[in-house]
Amino acid sequence: MHAPVLELRNVSKRFDMTQALDDVSLTLYPGEIHALVGENGAGKSTLIKVATGVYQPDQGEIWVNGRRVQIRNSQEAQALGIAAIYQEPMIFPDLSVAENIFISHRDRGLLVNWRKMYEDAEAILAKLDVNLDVRVPARGLTLAAQQTVEIAKAISLDVRTLIMDEPTSSLSAHEVAQLFRLVSTLRNQGVAILFIGHRLEEVLGIADRVSVLRDGKLISSRPRSEVTIDQIIRDMVGRRIEEFFAKSTAQRGELLMSVRGLTKENVFSDISFDVYRGEVLGLAGLVGSRRTDVGLALFGVEPADAGQIIFEGREVRINSPQQALQMGIAYLTEDRRQYGLCMPLPIAANVTLPTLSNYLNGLGLIRSTAECADAEEFRQRLSIRAPSVQVEVANLSGGNQQKVVLSKWLNTKPKLLILDEPTRGIDVRTKAEVHHMINDLAAQGLGIILISSDLPEILAMSDRILVMREGRQMGVFTRQEATQEDIMAAAMGQEYKMAERQP
Repeated sequence: MHAPVLELRNVSKRFDMTQALDDVSLTLYPGEIHALVGENGAGKSTLIKVATGVYQPDQGEIWVNGRRVQIRNSQEAQALGIAAIYQEPMIFPDLSVAENIFISHRDRGLLVNWRKMYEDAEAILAKLDVNLDVRVPARGLTLAAQQTVEIAKAISLDVRTLIMDEPTSSLSAHEVAQLFRLVSTLRNQGVAILFIGHRLEEVLGIADRVSVLRDGKLISSRPRSEVTIDQIIRDMVGRRIEEFFAKSTAQRGELLMSVRGLTKENVFSDISFDVYRGEVLGLAGLVGSRRTDVGLALFGVEPADAGQIIFEGREVRINSPQQALQMGIAYLTEDRRQYGLCMPLPIAANVTLPTLSNYLNGLGLIRSTAECADAEEFRQRLSIRAPSVQVEVANLSGGNQQKVVLSKWLNTKPKLLILDEPTRGIDVRTKAEVHHMINDLAAQGLGIILISSDLPEILAMSDRILVMREGRQMGVFTRQEATQEDIMAAAMGQEYKMAERQP
C-alpha cells in the first residue's frame, strides 16, 4: 500500500448545539476509490467541507502527502491537489467546454491563447478517453457530460484527491456506467477518490473501501471484500432494517380516475389505465420512457393533445396545475430543489405556498399563527428533523426537504397524489419513512401514482405496475404477476400481451 495522500485525524466540528463531526479519522490512498456513506445529517457534507477548506475543524489535524497542513479555503485545497465535484455540476452555461475546464486557473496570463486552451482541453479529455467538442457552449451538455467537464476541470488542476458528492443521483444507468469508467480511469492514474453515494449497489460496485458515518461519528471502515449491504445499513442506522418497503395490502376503493388513449404529439401516445382509491399504481420504465411526461400531463403542466380523462365519474380537461389542484390532484416533482421548494423560505411558508389564499385575513395579510400551526402539524406528523417551522428549507438535509415537499402537497388535501421519484437522493432510513407514508396515505383512501426508476421500490410498493417504453405503453402487471425480469423485458421492448386482470 502506498503512503496516504490525504489523512483526516481525529477531526471534530460543532455548530451551536449540533456536533456535526466527532473525532473522525479517514485515510485516502492513491489509486483507491474510498466510498463514504451515511444518512442525511450523518456528517458527510461537513467532512467534505473540512477537507476542502470551507470549514475549519474545531479539533483534529489534516495531513497531505505526509505533511500536516492547514486548509483555509478552496484555493489552498486546490493547491494541495484536493478538488470536489457535487451532485449539481457547477457549470457556466454560456462559456465553452474549454473555458469551463480552465475557469479556476489564474496563471494563464491576461491574454487568452485560445488555440492553446483548446488544445490543452482536448488533451485532458483524451486522457479521460472522452470525445467532447471543447469549443461548444456548455449549455447544451447532458448532466453526464457536465460531470465529465467537472472531472476534466479537476484534472487540469493536477488533482491528487478527488471528492465526488452524490455524482450519480440525476444520471441514467447508461450515464452512470460512463461516469464509472471515468472514475476507474482516474484510479488507474493514481488519483485517490472519495465517493459519497446513497445507492448502495453502486457503491459496492465501484468502491475499494467503504466507510460509514452515523451522527457525526465514524462507525466502520472496511475493505469492499468484507462489506455487505445489510452490514452497511446496520452501521448507518444503528439497527437492523428487515423490511425497507412498508406496503401492505389495503382495501381497494371505488374508481377514482380513468385515462383512455392519452396522447401528446412526439412525446407519448395511447396511454390507458385506471387508478382506484386506496391503490398505488406504479409507472415503470427506463430513462426516456416518458413516464414523467404522463405525470406532467395529468397535472396540467404539459397538457395532453388527445385522449380522455375521467375523474370521479366526470370527463375533464386538465389545462393547468391550478385546475388539477382544484380537482384534488397533486404532483410531487422529482427535482425538489428547482421545482418543489423555495429554498430561502422557511418550512412554514413552503408548506402553505399552494394554499396561501386559505391563510389570508380580510386585509390580505397572512395569518402567520394559522400558517405555523398547520406547518407544525406536518413537522410532527412526518418527523421533519428541524427545531421549528421557521427554519429555512435550504438548511435541511435532502430527506427532510423531501418531507417538506410532501407536506406542501398533503396540505392541499388531494384525492390523487402523483409521486415522481419520491426517494431519489435520500438515505435508507428516510426512504423507509417515505414508504410508510405512501402506505398510510393509500390506507386513508388516496389514489397514488408512483413514478420511480428504483425497480425494487416499484415492485414492492405498487398494487399494479404500468410499464412504458419510448412513450408507449407496454403492459400493465398486477402485484401478483409482476417480476423484475418481466418488468425489465417489457421496459426494453418486449410486448406484454396479457390484458389487465380485475381482482
